Amino acid sequence: MVFKRIILIFILFTGVFVSLPSLVAQKVQRVVIDAGHGGHDPGAVGKISKEKDITLSIALKTGNLIKEHLKDVEVIYTRKTDVFVELHRRARIANEAKADLFISIHCNANKSTTPYGSETYVMGLHRSDANLAVAQLENASILLEDDYHVQYEGFDPRSPEGYIFFSMLQNAFLDQGLDLASRVQGHFRDYVKLNDRGVKQAGFLVLYKTTMPSVLIETGFISNVKEEKLLASESGQNKIAQAIFRAVKDYKHAVEKIPPARYEETVSAEGSAEPADSSSEGSAGSITPSTEVPTTGETTSGSSPVFKVQFMISKSEKRLTSPEFNGIQEVGYYFHQGMYKYTAGNEKSIEDAVKIKQGLDKKGYRDSFIIAFFNGERISIDEARKLLKN
Repeated sequence: MVFKRIILIFILFTGVFVSLPSLVAQKVQRVVIDAGHGGHDPGAVGKISKEKDITLSIALKTGNLIKEHLKDVEVIYTRKTDVFVELHRRARIANEAKADLFISIHCNANKSTTPYGSETYVMGLHRSDANLAVAQLENASILLEDDYHVQYEGFDPRSPEGYIFFSMLQNAFLDQGLDLASRVQGHFRDYVKLNDRGVKQAGFLVLYKTTMPSVLIETGFISNVKEEKLLASESGQNKIAQAIFRAVKDYKHAVEKIPPARYEETVSAEGSAEPADSSSEGSAGSITPSTEVPTTGETTSGSSPVFKVQFMISKSEKRLTSPEFNGIQEVGYYFHQGMYKYTAGNEKSIEDAVKIKQGLDKKGYRDSFIIAFFNGERISIDEARKLLKN
């Protein structure tokens, strides 16, 4: 951990950035489903249930739906019974399987019985004390592992400083993870009628070593009496599994650019798992994917790239004159993998984009991040830096 801190300090003061892979899956053919906790690790404990049992049931139901209705997708579980699996082994299972998606299923908990609703996380540096608290709760499982100091290189899940290093790792598959997470939350909200607590970032150990788009789903609060009854019930688990399946289906649809009509025919031929979504205005499944082309603002400055700050994604198009964008500079959007991705700014330098990001942070968009465009196409930050040097 000391070595990592030295590297982090070096990066912060020298401006050297770690180059992470910009890999975009062209197919979704293998999905790893991770049921949180298990064995002697019960996870959060409610009045009538344990997290480990709820997550296992939802994981198996989700996997069965995928296997039944997406015939070309292989499903791999990190556990299929009530056994303890170390966090590092869960990530290794996904990596060794060369999975296209990793989905970790959990239940949330709070000292107060008031909070309720679902939230889905992607890997990143926690942006609030609340996000940190959720990550610490889930990461505490490593304390039940005999050699956790060795496996996690001295990481202490109880120490806030231990999470700083994660900020270097958050961008490799961030866009794809945010895309899937947004779809999960959308189906939870619209189909299961769960309170939508949003898509968030935090430093989860089970995510940080995975080498594919990954999400951690907090399905609901086991500490809330009403929500625990939903989570522990057969009907509630079926609905939650159905929502996760829908999100995977929509994500696969977008990534593989399958025309909606052909896609629905394929599902129907195999026995529909759900009512068709084609009549739902603005649903992710009804959007025809297109390329990454910004619809507003300049995309080049002569032969130089431009930098923007992505701060929001949505499955439906929003008016750029909407009051929610008041006070945000040069709002635009681009359409990518079936989602509308909203940006601020149109800057010639990363330094100017950082200033815009700082302004967005103050407005509550703490999960925003800088992206670059050149000749109308999105490029990596590393590519943009090289263009600026030429």
